[in-house]
Amino acid sequence: MSFSRYVEVGRIVLVNYGPESGKLATIIDVVDQNKCLIDGPEDITGVRRQVIPYRRIALTNLTVKIARNARAKTLKKAWADAEIESKWENSAWAKKLAAKSTRANLNDFDRFKVMVARKQKSAIIAKKMKQLA
Repeated sequence: MSFSRYVEVGRIVLVNYGPESGKLATIIDVVDQNKCLIDGPEDITGVRRQVIPYRRIALTNLTVKIARNARAKTLKKAWADAEIESKWENSAWAKKLAAKSTRANLNDFDRFKVMVARKQKSAIIAKKMKQLA
């Protein structure tokens, strides 16, 4: 199993810092060894075309077939053809981020219900383990 997430034109990235944090974007061009040009497309992800350092993005396994410096219209069509949004939503990474977000948005009573459910689950498991032993 070799490394396959290279910085390349068409690589889908997750922005992990700044105002676009948590949004997907596509690498459009490589500026230098520290920065790249990304674009959302803005209609779909809300990320405008901008130069961003590599330390602010995380590379995903997803890619689209586009030319260097592709227009927004071309990029949007490539995203639709590759079904990037559905592939991302089905990935374990996206599910983990969604669960983390849901967990962070719980109120006090919801956290209490989670605690009670965990206790009940633990009691059921302990009871079954005691029966097996």
